[in-house]
Amino acid sequence: MRIIRILLAAASLTIATIGLPTADATPPASAPVVATGNGVVRGVSVDGTYSFRGLPFAAAPTGKLRWQPPQPAASWRGVRDATSYGPGCPQAPSVVTPAQVSEDCLYLNVSTPALHSATKRPVIVWIHGGGLVGDTGSNYDGTKLAKAGAVVVTINYRLGALGFLVHPALASAGNYGLMDQQAALRWVQRNIAQFGGDPHNVTIAGESAGGLSVLAHVTSRSSKGLFQRAIVESGAFALEQEPLAKAETFGKDFAAKVGCPDQSADCLRKVPVQRLVDNISTATALIPGVVDGAVLKESIGTALAAGRFNHVTILNGSNHDEEALFTLGGRVVSRGYNVPYTSPVTAANYESNIATALRVSPTQAAAIAKEYPLSAYATPDKAFGTLVGDATFACGAAQVNKWTARRVPTYGYEFNDDTAPFLFAPPGLLSVATHGSEMWYLFDLPNAPFPVPLNAEQTVLADSMRAAWVNFAKTGNPSTPSTYWPASGHTGRVLSLAPPAPQLSTDFAARHHCATFAQNLDKVK
Repeated sequence: MRIIRILLAAASLTIATIGLPTADATPPASAPVVATGNGVVRGVSVDGTYSFRGLPFAAAPTGKLRWQPPQPAASWRGVRDATSYGPGCPQAPSVVTPAQVSEDCLYLNVSTPALHSATKRPVIVWIHGGGLVGDTGSNYDGTKLAKAGAVVVTINYRLGALGFLVHPALASAGNYGLMDQQAALRWVQRNIAQFGGDPHNVTIAGESAGGLSVLAHVTSRSSKGLFQRAIVESGAFALEQEPLAKAETFGKDFAAKVGCPDQSADCLRKVPVQRLVDNISTATALIPGVVDGAVLKESIGTALAAGRFNHVTILNGSNHDEEALFTLGGRVVSRGYNVPYTSPVTAANYESNIATALRVSPTQAAAIAKEYPLSAYATPDKAFGTLVGDATFACGAAQVNKWTARRVPTYGYEFNDDTAPFLFAPPGLLSVATHGSEMWYLFDLPNAPFPVPLNAEQTVLADSMRAAWVNFAKTGNPSTPSTYWPASGHTGRVLSLAPPAPQLSTDFAARHHCATFAQNLDKVK
């Protein structure tokens, strides 16, 4: 059970590791130098690419700047060392916690294949997952994506209470983490050309809570013009955001809990960081965000359904068995929340668990249960996890594709390699394409606790996926010479990503019973 507890703490809607270079670095004296708008930085050469780490894109959000929109970073004289990652944002300990955390955490990292080129390369800005309470940009090594032809930027953003608390006494209505992401995108606009990237061809990409963040920017008016394309990996699980009043009620309760009965901003800004971290757990994560009237004027699903979003090309998908990871510890991710259930699942509690997890009536739960008869699954827990994963992740992705395909080119996928190594548990505990399994196919994750190299077929699939992601960033179409990838369109077509080669799938919605959930869940229309 200890390894399961560690897994669930680490996997709060993310799969990541503490990222380090994948090859020996050259001495700083021979490393590349770039002039940014804030000053000159010296990076490091890594496996034929260049890496610049720990670049500040905003001022430290400390003291009076705690719970304020991000402010400009200070400039410096001389050459700043950019060979080491900056600290991650405050978070609870887990296997994805960076080596150093600090409230001074608004840093980003750049991996680029070349600094001087006649043709500027597409830019991929990666927004990490972690349930908005954990993880960090330095956990993702973009070297292989850079070698495939993109300039890759990984970013930090404020987490937990520091990033998403809503309280009447604070100047802004939460979503500070999303504001940080916007500040990083503005830094990209000003500086990325110096690193060989095209500021007019920026793709935002993210997994899990990072994918949800991407959708937030797709629907945010204040993010318009900061990017041209969007990649959403397992991010369509929370399409309805909290109203401001409900979020403020949570904020006032939280303020009292951390020692501010007077509910003042001054008191909140003096609360020790660790106390703030300790009182925001994965069970009370501040997903799915809040309709604050500034960054988000309405729920993501409402905006997408009505066509009120930034009309950028979209690549969106999910994994075959998303909930397999979460059901290890007797909880599921449903509509943006971590929901405990009675475990083990039995025939006697099956329907009541469905009702609790999906927030539906007993009649609706019974109708859903008929679509997932226990006799068709190895265990009741497997049946339950499958149906919640379908309702939350798979059908959320299908719905987003349906909405966006009406107005912009949309490409769908399902990661289906059920032999994918799971790097955060001993071999054999999870052998399925679950939440985050695709990350090992896109990024280097050298510090995973249970690393397993990809086999020959998986390596081919990984190469194909990176080529598709980079070509999408470059052209708006993920098709490559070896793989044709049609747009989703009204038929709901997706590309099934599995070795030995991706295959077109036209029955995604049917396989995941999306019609059943459309009839029995109170979906955002």
